[in-house]
Amino acid sequence: MSTLSTAWPQRLAEAAAERRGQGLWRERRTRGTDLVDFAGNDYLGLANDPRLAEAQAKGARRFGTGAAASHLVNGHLEVHDVLERRLAELVGRPRALLFSTGYMANLGTLQALCDEATHVFQDRLNHASLLDGAKLSGARSRRFHHRDHDDLERLLARTPAEAAKLVVSDGVFSMDGDVANISALADLSARHGAWLMIDDAHGLGVLGAHGDGCVGRAHDVERVPILVGTLGKALGTGGAFVAGSEALIEHLIQFARPYVYTTAQPPGVAAATLAALDILASEPERRERLRDAIDYFRHEAALLGLPLADSFTPIQPLMLADTGRVMRWAVELHEAGLAVGAIRPPTVPCGEARLRITLCAKHGREALDRLLENLSRLQGEEAG
Repeated sequence: MSTLSTAWPQRLAEAAAERRGQGLWRERRTRGTDLVDFAGNDYLGLANDPRLAEAQAKGARRFGTGAAASHLVNGHLEVHDVLERRLAELVGRPRALLFSTGYMANLGTLQALCDEATHVFQDRLNHASLLDGAKLSGARSRRFHHRDHDDLERLLARTPAEAAKLVVSDGVFSMDGDVANISALADLSARHGAWLMIDDAHGLGVLGAHGDGCVGRAHDVERVPILVGTLGKALGTGGAFVAGSEALIEHLIQFARPYVYTTAQPPGVAAATLAALDILASEPERRERLRDAIDYFRHEAALLGLPLADSFTPIQPLMLADTGRVMRWAVELHEAGLAVGAIRPPTVPCGEARLRITLCAKHGREALDRLLENLSRLQGEEAG
């Protein structure tokens, strides 16, 4: 056996041993139907809605189970075209473009727009797909302190006025649940001649007067030229989109490699998303129930002295700091029939491990009380 062939297994074994030694080894767990889900991102409770399932089945029967080709070959079907128009209408943009995943949407957009001469400024807590997209583009990337507009202003001011500049931020930050100040970012970007890109993956469907997110119709395409949204969270299906001007979308169609070289989204999924958009428009009470669940959970958690982060979105991080503590609590909760996210480095900084509790419009008082009682029990056991 050659030296090369033995080197790779050794590298894999060493990497695995190091991660296990750090207590950061991740295990996939098949989610059972007997658990109350406080870990997923199905904020409006649409992922198991029978109307979406029926729409997906009808779409598959009409268009086939797969698109069979990329959008630019012959995989762009009527249902994709209708969905892009509906998404553009929802967020108040001239055009929208479908991608297979949010990760691909962010990688494709940044790769298509940026090069070595581009200066990209990212919030320090941006999603990995945004950081990776800028890195792969070869752009000159700087990260500003989380939601620190003075820090961003300093970085922009040091950049040549004639340089191509792009400011990038999550809308709702996926691990902290806090929300970017879109108006402040838009003002700064305009003052320094930069474009602004917002990934509103966790805001779409939840925030905004119409469920149009933290950007949506409240901030037009001139203020926020690049808007990314995902369909697999509040809308309960899968895929993502980029919305913006006619020129932006045509540019992405020509130059975004993850769009050009990927088979189009299964048409049944697109049909299910159209059904989700109908429900979003016709059942605003889902957002109201979600708001009530958030308010109740936060009020009761405060009475119990639970260390929640400051978030008014469905993402409610319980800051436990220690990785071992996070894992112990997550296991205990799982045994009590409650699924929560155990978030550790490198997803979050060292010393900021947490339980990522996510709330849903389907969570009633009984489920919330059950979670609160178990969290209080775990806290009491440690104190005692």
